[in-house]
Parts: sequence; structure tokens; C-alpha cells
Amino acid sequence: MRKNLALLLASSMVFGLTACGGSKDAGTTAAPTEAATEAPAQTEAAAEGETEAPAEEAGDMNALIEAAKAEGELTVYGSCEEEYLSLACKNFEELYGIKTKFQRLSTSEVYTKISEEAGKPSADVWFGGTTDPYNEAVADGLLMEYEAVNAKNLISEDYKDPTNCWYGIYKGILGFMVNTEELERLNIEAPKTWDDLTKEEYKGLIMLSNPNTAGTAKLVINTMIQMKGHDEAMEYFKKLDQNINQYTKSGSGPSKMVGPGECVIGIGFLHDGIYQILQGYDNIELIVPDDGTSFEVGATAIFNGCTHPNAAKLWIEYALSPECVDHAKEAGSYQFLVLSNAAQPQEAEQFGLDMNNTIDYDFEDAKQNSAKYVEDFFEALGSAADSRFKTE
Repeated sequence: MRKNLALLLASSMVFGLTACGGSKDAGTTAAPTEAATEAPAQTEAAAEGETEAPAEEAGDMNALIEAAKAEGELTVYGSCEEEYLSLACKNFEELYGIKTKFQRLSTSEVYTKISEEAGKPSADVWFGGTTDPYNEAVADGLLMEYEAVNAKNLISEDYKDPTNCWYGIYKGILGFMVNTEELERLNIEAPKTWDDLTKEEYKGLIMLSNPNTAGTAKLVINTMIQMKGHDEAMEYFKKLDQNINQYTKSGSGPSKMVGPGECVIGIGFLHDGIYQILQGYDNIELIVPDDGTSFEVGATAIFNGCTHPNAAKLWIEYALSPECVDHAKEAGSYQFLVLSNAAQPQEAEQFGLDMNNTIDYDFEDAKQNSAKYVEDFFEALGSAADSRFKTE
């Protein structure tokens, strides 16, 4: 779905940009458009009575735009759905006339790629996808510290890295998507809790993503460890694995299989299920586990050592504005937004989701231990870690 995009962006800037720790063929290109020539003066929020940026800050913004336009290019690795990534990049290019290339990769793929590039990243910024791999990148010094002024619109400090290496743009709730027709045909009830998923009646009916390629699966691992404790969580995954039909490459993979009946129960983010329902799959039911669940913070960040730092800074300010996030639903992305001046997608609330009905997720533990927990997961499964784990 595409609509005419708003061409206004009012934000203020500071220019501090330092490394967050030590240093450790993009694809599609958005169509070039006529360059924007001035810093926009006012957003819709300002039109409703908010104070405009001081002249000095507006001047800084103009200077940043000119510096970014002088660099002329930006390369984005995106871990959200490709439709949203494409729309966000196209909008950025239309706003500023900066040639914007992008490639869609799962979060763990991005983390692996920039780790291998060792401080010489082939892209400038990262956009979308859950923050556990972002936090691994912070710990390895792969992301750049940047104090974004538009971060003042975040609804909580919880939605940013404490060292300003990433900023949240949306929040997604983890849960189950089930095919009601298949459940009825099989004469079984829908699961209500995480433990229900290990019942023998669900053998071969469940899909989860691959933690080697998808941040969603890393979040599931971290969530179970935080809810159950490490050893009990590993025992849980051994039982769950007996019911898993396939571990998909991407976190949204299971949601795409539920409606057509290729799997009966998909574990993932419920906004992906909303998208499938609105595409016509009215046989999908969304389930928030009764025993609790967690959430992703979809983020954006600058790669340490990037080629176009000014364009990257401008991207961060753009990504933290309604001019970017309010268009997410046009691309079928229905996550809760974490900016106070953004318009929440009514679709999420219409399906009864509550962005605050989650556990108190320990991001610091995830930052320090995600890599080890994934290793422990595969060690627990042993020989069961087989061809069901997809990487393509």
C-alpha cells in the first residue's frame, strides 16, 4: 500500500558523535527524487500548538541537512519487513534528495555481517528488528553513540540504549498465532500458555524462528530464561523442540505459514499476525500467553565507522519522527509506536493488544548473555538441531 508521503520534518539537532566502545552489496535502491532544499518548518504536532524549535536549533538542522546532502548517499540495513523498509527509505530520499539504498536482513544476519566487517561496515545505519542483537553489537563496539534530539519524544527511557547507541521506534508483543480451522479439524484446543506448547497433541504443529538468523527467536530464549530460570528454560526448549515442525529463517516466517495452514501454531510477534488477518486470513487467532510474555523494541542505530555519518545522523532524527513511523501501517506494520508525538495504529488496539501487558524484560542481561544463551540452546537440543533450522 502506498500513499502520498508528508514532506515535512521539523527536528532539532546536536552534532556529538562518538564510538560506543571499541571497533570490533546493499540491494534495492529507492528511486531518486528531487532534493529537498530547506529544513522543514513545522510538523503536524507543532501545528496543533507545540513550540517550534529555536532558531539556533533550526540552523543546526539546516547545517546537518546540507552536510548529509553533500555526502549524497545512505545505505540502510533493515530488519523490519521489507515493505516498511522500502517505504521508509523512499520517504527519506524524497524528503532530502539523498540516494538511499537498502537491504533487508534478519537482525542476527546484520549482527554477524557487521561483526565480520570489523569496523568497516558496508552500510551506514540499521533500521528495525528486535534489540537483543543490537545490544550484542553495542557490547562489541559496533554501534556509534549519538545523542539524538528527537529522542526527547520517546515515551520512556526504557526505549533507548543508556549510552545512546540505539533508539527505539516501535514495540511488538510476543505471542502465538493459531489456525482455528486446523485446530477444529484436529479437535484440539488452542494453547493458552508457554507450557501448553509442549503438550504431545501439538507434535509437528508448531513453528518458531531460528535463533542463528532471527532476533525474534533470541527474544524467545531470553524470555523463557527470565521467566523460568536458565536450567528450567533449557529443559523447556528440549520439550518444545519435539513439537517444532520448522525453525524459519526470519522472525515473521511462522506468521506467514499459519493462515495457509502450513503450520497450525506460530510463535512470533502478534503484529505480524494482525497483518496476515488484514490480508484476508480470518482463520487466525492471536493469543497472549496467560503465564506472561515479553516484547521487542524495534530500534535504529548508526554503524561505527560508517561512510556517511551526517546522512546517518539525519536518518536517526527522521526515524524518531512521525514522518517516518506514522507511515508504518501503510506498509502493513502494526507495532505499537514509542514516540509521544506519533499516531498509534488503531489496528493493534482493535485486536485487544495492550502494549504494557508484558514482563519487566531485563535488557542488560540480554545484552551480556544472549550469545551464550543461544549456544546453550543448541547444546541442550544436541542432535535435534537438524535441518529444520532454516537459513535461507
